[in-house]
Amino acid sequence: MKTHEVFGIQSEVVDASYIDRGALDAEFRTLVDREQMHIAIRGASKCGKSWLRKRVLDDPIVVQCRLSYTTTDVYRDALAALDIRLEVDRTVTSKLGGKVGGSVEGGFAMFAKASASTEGTYGNDTATKEVVVGRTVADLKFISDMIRESGRKLVIEDFHYLPIAEQQKFAFDLKTLWDYKTLVVVVGVWIDDNMLITLNSDLADRIEELPVTWSEAELKQVFTKGCAALNLRPKDTVSTQLAQVAYQSVGLLQKLALRYLDELKIYEGAPKEMEIVLDDTTKISDAAMHTAEQLNQLYQTFAKKVCEGVRQRKNATGIYAHALKVIMEATDDELLNGIPVKDIHRKAHAAEPRIQLPNLRSVLTKFAELQIDRDGRSLVMAYDGQNEKISLVDRQLLLYRRFATVKWPWEDLIAEVGGEAGAFD
Repeated sequence: MKTHEVFGIQSEVVDASYIDRGALDAEFRTLVDREQMHIAIRGASKCGKSWLRKRVLDDPIVVQCRLSYTTTDVYRDALAALDIRLEVDRTVTSKLGGKVGGSVEGGFAMFAKASASTEGTYGNDTATKEVVVGRTVADLKFISDMIRESGRKLVIEDFHYLPIAEQQKFAFDLKTLWDYKTLVVVVGVWIDDNMLITLNSDLADRIEELPVTWSEAELKQVFTKGCAALNLRPKDTVSTQLAQVAYQSVGLLQKLALRYLDELKIYEGAPKEMEIVLDDTTKISDAAMHTAEQLNQLYQTFAKKVCEGVRQRKNATGIYAHALKVIMEATDDELLNGIPVKDIHRKAHAAEPRIQLPNLRSVLTKFAELQIDRDGRSLVMAYDGQNEKISLVDRQLLLYRRFATVKWPWEDLIAEVGGEAGAFD
């Protein structure tokens, strides 16, 4: 067996290095089988949320959210996965509407069957039949019927990319979907417990949240299990150090493990009769430094996007620069737990008294928009307006700033705009 078949970032679950941490698989499967509640799976980027979902759910309807998505986009993508067409249009009054119909034979058959169960509200006489889909309970019932008729579970991936207003709308829709016996799995990144219940208190007894977190001991188990599949036996010092620099991220551990074996010139498993002991801890730093170098383009692009976004704004550029400087100089624990906006303001205001808390809150609401790529992805840090915190979405940043030599642009930007009128408005 090759080492890259066991370790590394892979889209499909690799049994050789997969562990059921805290019996979470069984807990998730039990909740799915009960069909009583929605399920929310939360955790940091690359913490194994998708692997957990793939391990348990068979052929779900998966909707990948983007930053600009609305709840209507979510339903459109869900119906598209069932071969049902949802055409969305906007009137001059910005009232959202649309049309739905079967796009292919299979989709229309489901469309017709579900339509027949809605008390004649929707016709089913032709594949070109169109019905208006708006923000009404009746329309949501139709969408619910379609999903339930498919026999597949709806999964909303990367829920945190939805704007906060759309998250709240969907939280209220979840209550209605529960009433219609259509249960959803929501997957996303957030720090505080039961975020969806915070958005809609009616979900209190209608949703169960599963946090995906990793202890150092569990990360060591992942590495040890994968090594066993390759007939390798790591010393505890090796497993411990790898787990420590993975920063509670199983995805990062997977990358580091593969690179560590590359540094040792081990590319495939050892013969059964010849177990190889891994005891070289010096190669862990080499693996971490190499991984950090590979991440250089990602985080320099992140910095460049933020700076370019800031520079395109006539005002508030000084606030961004000072705020980002404070954030990037925070400790690992502060970034992992979330930095309160008031703490960011306290430090930024000490450096530049013109920075006011309301203005800081205002510019941070645009923080995500400065980071995303053309597909609305690649979020590194996120602003939680509900709890007024900046949280780290991508924990690889911690490894990058520890092992890479990098110059961030905040100081240059502060010097450039510090004397401009309106730079802190």
